Amino acid sequence: MKLLNKELEKAIATAIRRAQAAAELPEFEIPYIPVSPPRRADQGDLSYPAMGLAKLARRKPIEIANLIKERLPALEFSCAVEVAPPGFINCRIADDYLRRQVDNIIAEGEALFQLDIGAGKTAQVEFVSANPSGPVTIGHARGAVIGDAMARLLEAAGYAVQREYYYNNAGEQMVKLGESLRLRYLQQLGELVDLQAGYYQGEYLVDVAAELAAERGDSLRDSGWDYFRDAAEARMFDWIKRSLASIDIAHDAFYNETSLFESGKIWRALDTMRDNGHIYESAYWAGADADEIADVSAKGYQPATWFRSTTFGDEKDRVMVKSDGVPTYTLPDIAYHRDKLERGYAVAVNVLGTDHFSQAQVVKHGLRALGLDPAPIHVIFNQMVRAVRWNEERGEYEAVKQSKRAGDFDTLDDLVEMTSADAVRYHMLARSPNSQLDFDVDQVVRQSNENPVYYIQNAYVRCAGIFREARERGLDEAGADLGLLRADELQFIRKALELGNVIEQAVVNYEPHKLAFFAHELAAVFHPIYDRVRVLHSEVPLDTAKARLRYYRAAAVVFHRLLRLMGMSAPERM
Repeated sequence: MKLLNKELEKAIATAIRRAQAAAELPEFEIPYIPVSPPRRADQGDLSYPAMGLAKLARRKPIEIANLIKERLPALEFSCAVEVAPPGFINCRIADDYLRRQVDNIIAEGEALFQLDIGAGKTAQVEFVSANPSGPVTIGHARGAVIGDAMARLLEAAGYAVQREYYYNNAGEQMVKLGESLRLRYLQQLGELVDLQAGYYQGEYLVDVAAELAAERGDSLRDSGWDYFRDAAEARMFDWIKRSLASIDIAHDAFYNETSLFESGKIWRALDTMRDNGHIYESAYWAGADADEIADVSAKGYQPATWFRSTTFGDEKDRVMVKSDGVPTYTLPDIAYHRDKLERGYAVAVNVLGTDHFSQAQVVKHGLRALGLDPAPIHVIFNQMVRAVRWNEERGEYEAVKQSKRAGDFDTLDDLVEMTSADAVRYHMLARSPNSQLDFDVDQVVRQSNENPVYYIQNAYVRCAGIFREARERGLDEAGADLGLLRADELQFIRKALELGNVIEQAVVNYEPHKLAFFAHELAAVFHPIYDRVRVLHSEVPLDTAKARLRYYRAAAVVFHRLLRLMGMSAPERM
């Protein structure tokens, strides 16, 4: 289906070129000025602000708008184009065009507003990417939902999408994980050993240790931490995959940071940066002041390998390899992203916590130091999330701590158990990732319009209920005269046609939360119309009932498409 805002933008560009050819406007490169809905419904459905052309055209905006209107080519979807001060070109969508879109929506079905922005291109979304040292936490869950929704949107825009999980099974964290499981295993054998401070205290390792003891008896008594690390990793990933699958998320690839060392990609990246003049050896960074140098000298620090990231606008240079020869986490990150670019993705999206902001900038500096353009890489940063409940006695929300097996944090499994997969998917997406999120576990399970999940899904459920009853009565849509649809139904179709633009903007601006916003807006248009527009009432003539049934069929297609783009289910009953 056509994006009407894009159709109007193209028509306006044509009109401007016509006016320029007629010497009514001076020659200038036409800037991109987006068409969007006007602020007030009585001003039309689409609006173009010609004020943005005033300096280029050296004319008053109202004069420019009138010139464009006069030169505008015919628009199949418009019944009226009007000019309003100080220079808006407002377009109204014709009722007949809206009626024709009912059949078009139904025909497109699951491919409704499938765009071609990414046709023939590949994209990658890397998300979650937590080390396999424990279950998926509530914090990880937000990034998981944002990442998967972004992947679904990119697919809707025509990209072939790969979902990737990047992790590290080496390093001190995994040593502690292996040693923690080893000690838990020995406890299962009856040995009196304690976990030291800083080790993994979560009860989930007790479960894993019990499984190992049941399977292997005491045959692992003399095994080292590395065996237990591998055993823990395998079981943690099984758990992680099951948890993500519970909210309809699956990754296509798991990329291990260790492979960057084994393949030599880390050292090749460092050599290239050195060859390009961006690496130096020193005990302190090149911009250190006298106090910093004195401090380093007093502590006897040995030379390390530094990246001259200040060349690319960083506030200070960064250590790539410590004086003991061990790389910092920055160097593998740069090598990993080099690998991404070499795989040829037109778009590579990373979903990261806000605490990774500085690191993400350094990685882009590193790519430039490698002679690469980091433009394909886009980062969506998400803030913290916590589960909360209202405390009547205190008169405030307080954090919920429900996990019995995970130590000192709540898991995605806990949240799904307390609420539902659909509630998790919607509410993790329903606010901008840049804002902190309090997940109200009481609100999201209410069967009322106060619960946006219920509110949106119930729109689809209401359509499904109409279809069931219509089948029971032997009513179908054959020969439906859509000319009988009136203002209420057309109001919904008019709003539904914005979905294509919402998908486009969410993809172009990497804002998957816009889907959740639009879904709620669309449901708010639908429900009052449902209360007024009856299909099976005895006073509704047969031909009108058929037309309305066809309308509800289109509404169901739109809501189903929206729900699946958000990774939510479309239940037939609630």
